Amino acid sequence: MSIQFELVSIEKPENLNMILGQTHFIKSVEDLYEAMANAGGGIQFGIAFLEASGPCLVRTAGNDGRLVELAEKNAMNLGTGHAFIIFMENGFPINVINNIKMVPEVVNIFCATANQVQVVVAKTEQGRGIMGVIDGNSPKGVEGPDDTQARRSFLRKIGYKL
Repeated sequence: MSIQFELVSIEKPENLNMILGQTHFIKSVEDLYEAMANAGGGIQFGIAFLEASGPCLVRTAGNDGRLVELAEKNAMNLGTGHAFIIFMENGFPINVINNIKMVPEVVNIFCATANQVQVVVAKTEQGRGIMGVIDGNSPKGVEGPDDTQARRSFLRKIGYKL
């Protein structure tokens, strides 16, 4: 038996939010659709679920064809079993993450981000699986008073703090 590792870069426009997770069972794509739709607020999204048994298809859903196609393309690039990827606009992962966590089939969330993402994928004779993610860049230092003020101002500007 052998194992090989590969880095798969998620292809997406800069600042587009995404969620990458692990789930199981064929109804995941429909349950994830309902979780996203129930978040409200006009969120546009596309979902791809990588089925790991039976026909082993990439199952898709969403309310924005462009985002569904992007999710499908990235799912095929990942080529892993039992994972899902969601791309979203007009909302942030914080608006939907609890809904996603409550889907009974969801067993793990690797990242929820607008950063560029690299996925560490392992390959064996059986198939491929996600080992983890590299989400964004490494820290450049510790925030100072100006950085703290900028963070606080940003959160108020986008409506997440009073």
